[in-house]
Amino acid sequence: MADPALRQATYEDIVALPANVVGQILFGVLHTHPRPAPRHARATTRLGNELGGPFDRGRGGPGGWIILDEPELHLDEHVLVPDLAGWRRERMPEMPIDKAYFNLAPDWACEVLSPSTASLDRGDKGKVYAAHGVQHLWFSDPEAQTLEVLALDGDSYRILDVVGGQALVRAVPFDAIELELGALWAR
Repeated sequence: MADPALRQATYEDIVALPANVVGQILFGVLHTHPRPAPRHARATTRLGNELGGPFDRGRGGPGGWIILDEPELHLDEHVLVPDLAGWRRERMPEMPIDKAYFNLAPDWACEVLSPSTASLDRGDKGKVYAAHGVQHLWFSDPEAQTLEVLALDGDSYRILDVVGGQALVRAVPFDAIELELGALWAR
């Protein structure tokens, strides 16, 4: 039998994980971490709420997006779970209902950084997002209270802005509204 440390991870490895563990496969390697801590979950939920009304539902904003918390993405051999992701409705008019994951890369992904996931989020996940044409990538850091806004520029990302604290910001691709960053960090 092959040494499990030397074999490529499979989706069956993810399925076998306990319910309180998130599994992802990047470049053949299984990465696991526990469900997000409360501060991380709060920042993710608040950001999803801020964007969901105006962009997903079209209330007080332009609409035209499907925004989801923790969708499972199957992009070639990679399995990723961004904290938030969004698809423009012209690319995905309706959500697929026949499977529990998405093969279509999102137009926007947001990773809420934590000490245990930041290097993976900024490293291999960013490389996979870029390789699959995810046009916009955000990094939200509840500890540092910062939001980094990146845009795909060729085969890598360019930082457009880094804002923090209590700032009010218009961040692409959701610059039709002003985000109150302080609401993301509130306890």
